[in-house]
Amino acid sequence: MAYNQKDYYFQKAKKENFAARSVFKLEEIDKRFRIIKPGDKILDLGAAPGSWAQYSSRKIGKSGRILGIDLQPIKITLPNAVFIVADMLDVNLVQIMADKGIEAPFDVVLSDMAPKTTGIKITDQTRSFELSQLALAIAEKYLRKSGYFVCKLFQGGDFEGYRKKLVSRFERVEILRPQSTRKESKEIFFIGLKFRG
Repeated sequence: MAYNQKDYYFQKAKKENFAARSVFKLEEIDKRFRIIKPGDKILDLGAAPGSWAQYSSRKIGKSGRILGIDLQPIKITLPNAVFIVADMLDVNLVQIMADKGIEAPFDVVLSDMAPKTTGIKITDQTRSFELSQLALAIAEKYLRKSGYFVCKLFQGGDFEGYRKKLVSRFERVEILRPQSTRKESKEIFFIGLKFRG
């Protein structure tokens, strides 16, 4: 049975003027673990279409900053966010931050990056794992000590290895499948709390 694209969360996102239903995943993570605070500096990887940035923008307020990066253009504008169209595998973050007047480290690194799915389970899981590895490598470089990390991963054989890696780098690691995740989706979220630096 095909999923209904215009389900409850789709309608709710539309009603609340969010760019996508995925906003409710971040909202649930944030309500549980309190990762986003006023004045925070956030690096948003895989930021399109922008709903995570919309949510974060409200939470961080005027004194906060968001740097959002995606392969797809992000069509929304937010007063405290800068969006870049770039490939995370081939991007000079240092140069981008210098150009945009944003200095590392970040308080939070968010990754909602996902591969273009092929329908071949093992291929999609492998590509998702590669992106989550990339997100962690970026977090290790640009996240402040005691900062927070959120990363999406398609569940597969690499799950436990990735969890162990996070456990060695964060004081606490949580795993969550948000309520707004579609039933047929294999995605889960890792939340790294208090980066050891």
